[in-house]
Amino acid sequence: MVALGNFFFRFRTTISPFLLLFLLLPGPAVLDDPFVAALVGLAIAALGQVVRATTIGLEYIVRGGRNHRVYADDLVTEGLFRHTRNPMYVGKFLMILGAGFASNSWPALLGIAAAYSFMYGAVTLAEEAYLRQKFGPAFDDYCRRVPRFLPRLSGLGETLSSSEFRWRRVLVKGYSEPLGWTLPIVAIGLYNMSDVAPLDDQPYATGTLLGVLGLTLVLCLGMGWLKKIRSPILQPNDT
Repeated sequence: MVALGNFFFRFRTTISPFLLLFLLLPGPAVLDDPFVAALVGLAIAALGQVVRATTIGLEYIVRGGRNHRVYADDLVTEGLFRHTRNPMYVGKFLMILGAGFASNSWPALLGIAAAYSFMYGAVTLAEEAYLRQKFGPAFDDYCRRVPRFLPRLSGLGETLSSSEFRWRRVLVKGYSEPLGWTLPIVAIGLYNMSDVAPLDDQPYATGTLLGVLGLTLVLCLGMGWLKKIRSPILQPNDT
């Protein structure tokens, strides 16, 4: 599994888009109204974005970047890493779960959740093998204190209130992420809605989903432009 995890780690950005094909699996509906399913999906994915943004804002961690292989300078145990060893993957899973709900198909929801769980489960084992080799007993002690995925909520309020939140770092590192889950959720939501009735006959629902997508696109393009011109807004010492 470690070797497989290293493979997935290296090629996960290439593999992930293909896993979205699970969203096209037909089957029994999760909810009666596909518009409501899309809204639920957006809410769940947004929660995942909050988890990832909070992780980056409190205590950023780098576990890659050198030839797309697992790498870490330090053993990060603060911020949300005090409550789960993999908060970024928890956030990612919530985004995927949101897309699964938006598909409004039980096979699609279960299929994409299982596929991502397997891939990132293997990646996690590869990362842990690297961290255990590099940090030894310190990492083993960390593993005994902090759960691998399911967050430990005790003390979360203290963590959030006592830590400095670097919002500019969040904007620089994660500005494009919302478009990555908003686009497929809105697209599949509109597709499912069109099976019920023409979109022109559903102006409120159609306008709501397109509005969410449009706002997300504008914000991402705006942030991308500010980053490209190296705007002072995004160039503080804490990024």
